[in-house]
Order: sequence, then C-alpha cells, then structure tokens
Amino acid sequence: MTRLSKKIALITGGAGGIGQAAAKVFAAEGARVVLVDRDEDALKSVVSSLGDDIASYVVADVTQPEQVEGYVAAAVERWGSIDIFLANAGIEGLISSIPDCPIDVFDQVMAVNVRGVWLGLKYVIPVMTERGGGSIVITSSTAGIGGSAGISPYVTSKHAVIGMMRSAALECAPLGIRVNTVNPAPIETRMMRSLEEMRVAAADNSEITVERTKQATASLIPLRRYGYPEEVANMMLFLASDESSFCTGGVYMVDGGRSAGSP
Repeated sequence: MTRLSKKIALITGGAGGIGQAAAKVFAAEGARVVLVDRDEDALKSVVSSLGDDIASYVVADVTQPEQVEGYVAAAVERWGSIDIFLANAGIEGLISSIPDCPIDVFDQVMAVNVRGVWLGLKYVIPVMTERGGGSIVITSSTAGIGGSAGISPYVTSKHAVIGMMRSAALECAPLGIRVNTVNPAPIETRMMRSLEEMRVAAADNSEITVERTKQATASLIPLRRYGYPEEVANMMLFLASDESSFCTGGVYMVDGGRSAGSP
C-alpha cells in the first residue's frame, strides 16, 4: 500500500503503544518515519523492527524548546522535510482529587501534554510551510470532551489541545497545512494499565482488582471493550493521508461509541 508514499512523518511519543502502532501503519503505507521519545531502548526496538532505511529516532524531551527544535532539525536533516506531524506524546499524571493533587504533577502533565504539543507546532509549522503544506494530527482523548473525576490535570490538558488545534487549523489553512485531533477512548496501552493500577491502589479494597476496574471502564463503552492502538493509528493514517484533504479543524473520535451517550 502507498497511501503515504514519499511522505515524511514525525511522531512524538514514538515509544508508546499508539506511537509505535502509528509508526508501523505509516511505514507500511510508504512513509519514512522519525520517532521521538525519551526511552531510547524502546525507540531502537521500533526502528529495528521497521528497518533503518525507512525509520530513524531522536531521544528528546518534548517540553524543552531546544530539544524540540533539535528533533525537528534532525528529521529535516535525515529525510529532507516533514509532511506529517503526529503530536502524540502524553502522560497520565496521578489519580487524585484537585485539593490533594500535587502542584508539580499538574505542572508536569500540562508541560508534556500541552506545552509539548505547542512547541512541536511552533517548530514544525515553518518547515511544513516551506514544504508547501502538510498534515498535523494531535492526540487528544475522550477526556478532551468531557470531565472525569480524579484526573483533572489530564482532562484539562486534553481539552486544551483541542482549543490549540482549532486555533492552529485557522492559522495554517492558508498555508496548506491541515490540523486535527484524534480522541481515543481507553486503549490497550501502558497508560491504561497505569490508571487501572492507581484506581485499585486508591480504592484500598481487596475486592477491587485491576481486572474488575478494567471491566467497569469497558462497560461504559457501547462496544464493551477497550480499543487497540492499531485502531487509533488507522484514524491517524486517514488524517495524515491525502484522503482527508478537506478535513481540518476536526475532532475525530475513536471511542467505541463512548461519546455518543451521556458524559
């Protein structure tokens, strides 16, 4: 398949479940990919599985301007330009009420999930402009369109990137750059395992297990299951490809019907 033939894709959070899935799907469709993350061993593993003739990686902290500028420059140096930017890096923070949430946890979640996306846009947009256009896909969440008790920093950050996307879509439309968000429900990734374990610990009840917590969460989804990283990656593929040439400023749900019902 060649839906992304000759396109260069830059993916932050490339060592995570969704980032890895997107890299594999994009590469299978003809793209050259650059993966960004802080976990070098995981990055090496993904690049090895794809082949260094079509994939490369940069170890970087997405919250630091000089490192963001550096990963953008590295992508341009390695492949010539950037056609697709998947701003996917994100962290979950802790499960805590607002009064009990440590301020440094709030700051860290906002730094990675919001500042990291904004910095990526800041340095990628000029490269795409020079290229003549491109597609930017930001990973938000079902938490970006509704509330959820106990994870206020995460919910806040995922709302924030939708607003950022809409502003960027308006700014970038004259430049030929499309900007959208993908909003997954719970997906089978490390992040969900972390949240489940934290909920069990917070419950302090031997009858509350990770499996029961997962079942309770899945029961809120009309399709009655978590999604898979590949299912999110397939939506990202559509938005990255020319098939979505008239799509910008949109919020694309990959949520098993979760957002169709009451919050």
